[in-house]
Amino acid sequence: MGFDRRTLLRGSAAAALLAAGGCSGGDDDAVTFFFQARPEEARARLRIIDEFHRRRPDIKIRTIMSGPDPLQQMLTYCAGGKCPDVMMAWELLYAGLADRGVLVDLREFLDRDPEYAARLRDDGYPALRDTFVWNGGQYALPEQWSGVFLYYNRKLFAEAGIQPPTSWGSAWNYDEFLTAAKALTQRDANGRTNRWGFADAWVPFYSAALFGMNNGVEWFSPPVRPTRTNLGDPRFADGLQFYADLAVRHRVAPTVGDSQSISAQDLFRSGRAAMLMGGHWLYSEFIDHDGLDFDVTVLPVGPHGGPGAITDVGSTGLAIAAASPRREQAWEFVKFATGPEGQAIIAASGLFVPVLQSAMHSPGFATAHRAVRNLEVFTEGPANSRSLAVTPLWGKVESLLDRGCNRVLRGAAQADSLSGQTTTDIDQLLRAAV
Repeated sequence: MGFDRRTLLRGSAAAALLAAGGCSGGDDDAVTFFFQARPEEARARLRIIDEFHRRRPDIKIRTIMSGPDPLQQMLTYCAGGKCPDVMMAWELLYAGLADRGVLVDLREFLDRDPEYAARLRDDGYPALRDTFVWNGGQYALPEQWSGVFLYYNRKLFAEAGIQPPTSWGSAWNYDEFLTAAKALTQRDANGRTNRWGFADAWVPFYSAALFGMNNGVEWFSPPVRPTRTNLGDPRFADGLQFYADLAVRHRVAPTVGDSQSISAQDLFRSGRAAMLMGGHWLYSEFIDHDGLDFDVTVLPVGPHGGPGAITDVGSTGLAIAAASPRREQAWEFVKFATGPEGQAIIAASGLFVPVLQSAMHSPGFATAHRAVRNLEVFTEGPANSRSLAVTPLWGKVESLLDRGCNRVLRGAAQADSLSGQTTTDIDQLLRAAV
């Protein structure tokens, strides 16, 4: 699974960090918390755990770090009767667990506390919360927003006289974006590229799909429990083709082949890429990089999209295992981490984007992002998010998409070719499950 935006744990550094934490250990009465994080993100989670433990010393939390395949790891744990009490849930993966009965419907707890449930609902974002609704049940509560947008080099933009949009409601169109990318691309006398106008640090065919969605059509219909893909819709195909052409036709972005040997993040950090597509998970990598003057802007919209730009929900949530013997204690932790107290810690950390409006517009969040002028790209992101797809079949669907879309991204086929066998195979797979 290509989940660069929640960069999979590299080595054992974060595991060692958590093992050294006071809340880890072998206490059999502790609530086990399974999650995935980079080392600095793990530290932010420890702050949440430490504050929870300070307020609730009667409930201990023991952390379990995820490997590179969290879904398989969770299934293995649960099949062996050792399912973690609290589990990190991904918008593209949780439905498989919910469908198997692995997760608790959190309405069990929310219905008991209607005042808190109403407060959470009023303070949250429907797009994020509803992403974790499956078969009418609330199987996770969102804990962070990780939608994607564009980082840009302020110095390079100023030198080129380009002023990008500052919010989702004032998006640029494809032509404006392409003109900027061309102006920012720089080649030497031999035609070698010294600087790219655009680079992509996300999963390429996910990114291409967002360009399609910004041309006026969703990727899957309906987004939750879809019965068909819109790969064959001319609007979607045009958006996907526009993204592919940035590399294969206009040469303002590295090709798929180039990207296998060149780190998009390194290109942006070194000033060899003027724009970078990615999410907030990259912010901490850039904010500490001396000499990098950057800001954020939104994705472009096609002729059939807009007027504002959209992005993906990109949310992770917290879920509770159906087999947990510590449901009540687990709920207290989930309630804290996804509620105002935990979200305030997330906001002030600068490592995540919170999922409650009160935390999003707090002084702590603004202070943690004081280097960003276009803060609305973060604060308005959840309200302008759309689900990519929620289905327990995502793994199989993704394999078909990977094979079909990558031919387009490599320039071996045109996007409208996906209306053939790729669309047929995906639609048959989806409809067979309904």
